Amino acid sequence: MKNSVSPDDLSVLLTVLREGGFRAASRRLGIAPSNVSATITRIEAQLGTPVLRRTTRSLHLTDAGQLLVDRVRPLLSALETACHEVATLGGQVQGRLKLNVPGAVMPDILPSLLAQYRASHPNVEVEVVVESGLIDIVAAGCDAGIRYGSVLEQDMISIPIGPPRQQVVLAASPAYLETRGVPQAPEDLTGHDAIRYRLDDGTMLPWLLQNKGQSVRVEPNDALILSVGALNTGLKYAQAGLGIIHTFHNWLRDDFDARRLVPVLPDWRSEIEGPRLYYPSRFAPAPLRALIEICQRETKKL
Repeated sequence: MKNSVSPDDLSVLLTVLREGGFRAASRRLGIAPSNVSATITRIEAQLGTPVLRRTTRSLHLTDAGQLLVDRVRPLLSALETACHEVATLGGQVQGRLKLNVPGAVMPDILPSLLAQYRASHPNVEVEVVVESGLIDIVAAGCDAGIRYGSVLEQDMISIPIGPPRQQVVLAASPAYLETRGVPQAPEDLTGHDAIRYRLDDGTMLPWLLQNKGQSVRVEPNDALILSVGALNTGLKYAQAGLGIIHTFHNWLRDDFDARRLVPVLPDWRSEIEGPRLYYPSRFAPAPLRALIEICQRETKKL
């Protein structure tokens, strides 16, 4: 049949998209780039329509290619999951685990979990993609994502990963406070320099402070604005004396102990819901199930 495409060829197409190019896909698959190109050409000949637009710098799906990928990706994922489950019966979990996460979980929450994961499942290759916005993890070729308090699609389920609540506090270097003075009330912050973060959509992360039932939104002077993808790097700028920072309390413990940074208005802080691991509800491959089990076990300890 002219329009019959083999699952193996379709798997090559999905690998090209996941890896971002023919050469990267060839390295992943262990075949020559010319074979990858020939496979895509064969798919297009069998379907009678182009599925990829290729230039020397990039490649994009055509409308027909997007329709094809949207239909076959979940089918091949389910097939791969079934094969992994059969292969790992009575044996170690193996395969690949790809996570899409925000930068906020990279410094402290994720490392300890992945260290446990690798110790228990050394045959799983783990890939972490750092991205701040909520994305379609299935379309991005990821097994699961991590986000803070996001509204997830109906076909997603989620579980806590890390602390259920996190405190966000103010801090500055001793040198900065010696030069500019120590704020005594939230309104004093309007006269101070601030290290702020901007979301990918252009929105600035607000300074919302709470104390004994009172809630205040503060607009300080923006001395330095960082992309939210560089969230934890703001500590270095605060240590250098560029201004006051509003960030996770758990990130600041070492700096507070070493007096590189000191609390500012310690009675005023905000609290947010902790991060959650989310994934499609229709199936969970063995490598993802193993991570879910670790997250659930660690959450019970908190």
